[in-house]
Amino acid sequence: MSAVPELEPAGVAALGGRIAANIRHAVKVPDRTLRDVIVALMSEGHVLIEDYPGVGKTALARSIARSIDAEYARIQCTVDLLPADVVGTNVYNQREGRFEFRPGPVFANVVLVDEINRASPKTQSGLLECMQERHVTVDVQTHELARPFVVLATQNPIEYEGTYPLPEAQLDRFAVRVALGYPHADDEVELLAEHAEGDRVLELEPVASVGEVLAAQAAAARTHASDALRRYVVTLLEATREDPRIELGASPRAGLMLLKAAKALAALDGRDHVLPDDVQVVAGSVLTHRLLVAPEAAGATPAAIVRSAVERVPAL
Repeated sequence: MSAVPELEPAGVAALGGRIAANIRHAVKVPDRTLRDVIVALMSEGHVLIEDYPGVGKTALARSIARSIDAEYARIQCTVDLLPADVVGTNVYNQREGRFEFRPGPVFANVVLVDEINRASPKTQSGLLECMQERHVTVDVQTHELARPFVVLATQNPIEYEGTYPLPEAQLDRFAVRVALGYPHADDEVELLAEHAEGDRVLELEPVASVGEVLAAQAAAARTHASDALRRYVVTLLEATREDPRIELGASPRAGLMLLKAAKALAALDGRDHVLPDDVQVVAGSVLTHRLLVAPEAAGATPAAIVRSAVERVPAL
């Protein structure tokens, strides 16, 4: 693999702005949601989109792929979907007398896993290695995935028949959880007019390359976080663990994700250092799906508990 060129924070900010503006040409996405998705992309994280059918989840994933000129794949999850359908399998080549690996759709750069909770636990677990390790092991052979690599998984928050709830280990692999929601009435009227003549996503032209995205990811990883800032992140995690309303608090992996997301947000803002404000901005999207509320804590929500932790823990 060729060396990734270095990119300054100002370049990351410009790149993020171009990608966001391009996506808005095709999809009506709330600013906060689009920010969180681009933060996940720049921090090498994955996105869980929990929302109703027909609000643009698939269009968002396609728009990201087209904006960065990346390979896109969609996996429609069903109860009979097998792990091999996702990661690939070895096929015997009779002409050459040997087995050949046929890669599955997970080898794309941007992978939409639609209705992930309709896949069986066995198939869901097949995604774990892909999302965490960025490679696939089939018959003891390891195959590296494409870079950049981002999974956007969707699930319907109100339809549970025939579904398998995502276990905590699977949820913990997603950097952020977001929702698109229904668009504003004016935006929806505009959407109807824009899509009257065809699919707006197909009209999108790339505004970045995968090489530029890799450079931006590297720049975000280099963003400076002080010892005090890291201590602030850990104190936030401890606040969730010590909250009496919580049965399962934020894990150390959650802290790593939170810091990486804060670094990406700082870089997208054109800065080479992380501020407590960056941590506070992304804390809700990064932490809420990792918290498990105690059964006796009636009325408490993970989002409210994260807000409470942010308010209680003093910033630097």
